[in-house]
Amino acid sequence: MKLKVDRHANTPIAQQLEEAISTWIKQNKPGNGSRLPSIRYLAATHHVSRNAAIEAYERLIAAGLVRSKPGAGFFVADSPPSEHQTVSSPLQEVTNGLWGLFSADETALPLGCGWLPSHWRESDDLTYAIRQVARINRADIFEYSTPQGPTALRHLIQERLRLLAISTNPQQIVTTSGSSHSLDLLVRLLLEPGDVVFVESPGYYNLFGLLHLQRVRVIGVPRLADGPDLERLEELLAEHRPTLFYTNSVFQNPTGGTLTPTIAHRLLQLAGQYDFKLIEDDIYADFQHTPSTRLAALDGLSRVIYLGSFSKSLSSSLRVGYIAAPSSIVQRIVDIKMLTSISSSRFAEQVITTMLQNGSYRKLTERLSARLSNHMSMALAMLKRASWDVYTEPTGGMFVWAKPPAAITSERLSELADDWKVTLSPGHLFFADHQPTPWRRLNVAYMQDPRAKGFIEG
Repeated sequence: MKLKVDRHANTPIAQQLEEAISTWIKQNKPGNGSRLPSIRYLAATHHVSRNAAIEAYERLIAAGLVRSKPGAGFFVADSPPSEHQTVSSPLQEVTNGLWGLFSADETALPLGCGWLPSHWRESDDLTYAIRQVARINRADIFEYSTPQGPTALRHLIQERLRLLAISTNPQQIVTTSGSSHSLDLLVRLLLEPGDVVFVESPGYYNLFGLLHLQRVRVIGVPRLADGPDLERLEELLAEHRPTLFYTNSVFQNPTGGTLTPTIAHRLLQLAGQYDFKLIEDDIYADFQHTPSTRLAALDGLSRVIYLGSFSKSLSSSLRVGYIAAPSSIVQRIVDIKMLTSISSSRFAEQVITTMLQNGSYRKLTERLSARLSNHMSMALAMLKRASWDVYTEPTGGMFVWAKPPAAITSERLSELADDWKVTLSPGHLFFADHQPTPWRRLNVAYMQDPRAKGFIEG
């Protein structure tokens, strides 16, 4: 396969590779399952960076033209989509391109990832809680939990929500195996193929794939520093009737922005006017020093369904999240959870319960939020010195959404990432339509590493 790459063109190298491979597949019509060049071979033979080759393949996977087999390489998809396909793709077409964000080269610095560094994790209190659970009640290790979640844990979550001015009761809370599980339950319950869902753009890429699997029509609403772009939202509402609107209220992924009271009030007014529900994903709440406005607090869990999680701050492996929802749908959420997973991990739930009761989780998140705020300040100063544009200046959390100076092309950025052994999350994945973008999500927890400094400074 010989592809034409113009290093002087305005089109990014990754996009040129994507278009060239797509054209080659359509013109040559290789058999379904035909093997494509490896990333290393593609980069070497066309004199492009490895990151550019990776991004090109990720875009092709997202488009349904290519599929990957872990450890085997890339192949022409068995059933490439038609040019007029507008509804979602099969499972492997929406997941393989994303798994690379979680399985990056362990020797590289995951500057674009969505989790805290391993050396930030504090194990002593967690280890103590694990030992307590294992010692006190063997059933917590071996038995099922209840489908709705332990009563003690739901009471503790109720108190945490009260501190955010969210009024609820334990009967409105369902525990889950993390926020992704929460979203899966809600998508199954609330949506049918062909429904319209509004999402923030840029926004949470994994949700896009989940909605596509449900054959839901996904429409992006621009995310500004203070929340969704209300002017654009109203224009879209004049054309479409969404069933749901999904938003991050605090330290939004990937921009780091936080919802303001004015935007929150208007968003709820529009939800009432146009009769749609809101999913408020607040999984970064524990990284915030002073609570800000939550939709669920203003709405009283009428139209708003609230999601929280302990996984981002404590452990990616010990997955516990929860849904706080209107009473009218709680039992249906529990029914779907029972049918699909019976229950969440009783062991993980009891570990979280122990840490909430003895205060160790609160102290952990206080330390983490202070550390992240400090790293955010240093990261913003570094980006400013290097003349990077910052979409908004977050007050805390993990993410800053930034783009390099105009002189640094997409190709050069990929070369710098290769040179400094840094991995990035491709910016287009954060848009529902995968539109090309120079913006990148940067995780401030990794930005004091010399490799990050070298990469940012160019």
